[in-house]
Amino acid sequence: MFIEPHFGKSPEDKAGWIEVICGSMFSGKTEELIRRLNRALIARQQVEIFKPKMDTRYDDTNVVSHDENTIRSTPVQFATEILLLSGNCDVVGIDEAQFFNDDLIEVCTKLSNAGKRVIVAGLDMDFEGKPFGPMPYLLAMAEFVTKVHAICIKCGNVATYSYRLTNQKDKVVLGESEKYEARCRNCFFEDD
Repeated sequence: MFIEPHFGKSPEDKAGWIEVICGSMFSGKTEELIRRLNRALIARQQVEIFKPKMDTRYDDTNVVSHDENTIRSTPVQFATEILLLSGNCDVVGIDEAQFFNDDLIEVCTKLSNAGKRVIVAGLDMDFEGKPFGPMPYLLAMAEFVTKVHAICIKCGNVATYSYRLTNQKDKVVLGESEKYEARCRNCFFEDD
């Protein structure tokens, strides 16, 4: 269980940091992001949430988990827009971070250096089992990393891979259970 950090600083001397929630598809990344952001809202912190404009699988604007939990968000085309739109908030949430380009790395650095808590959720690996987008850099820079796991659809073991069921070779193919399933290492590589 993740416990929100408290560094004992006065409100005038805020310390910012980066938290990364990663894992395969169907592992609960967005669910955990929503949970942390809702806790920040309960604590009466100013929260801004962003997602890539291209991700319209469940909703055009809101961040929605596979379990249909929802939180208000702002869709953005480019990561740099987050700097302009985050304003005076205390906490910045970013979902589906793997879909942004490497500008997201600098955006998260600037936000955390400005004293903001930055919570990023995304796939750590693509459908080929390779590091995905800016995620490996964010994982290396983050003060806090949480890797969540799914259940392998084939054998029931812990799953860390997103197996694509179609023959599409594009890096980004939006889809859910009709195009992807969570798999453990053995089951992911046995169909290779």
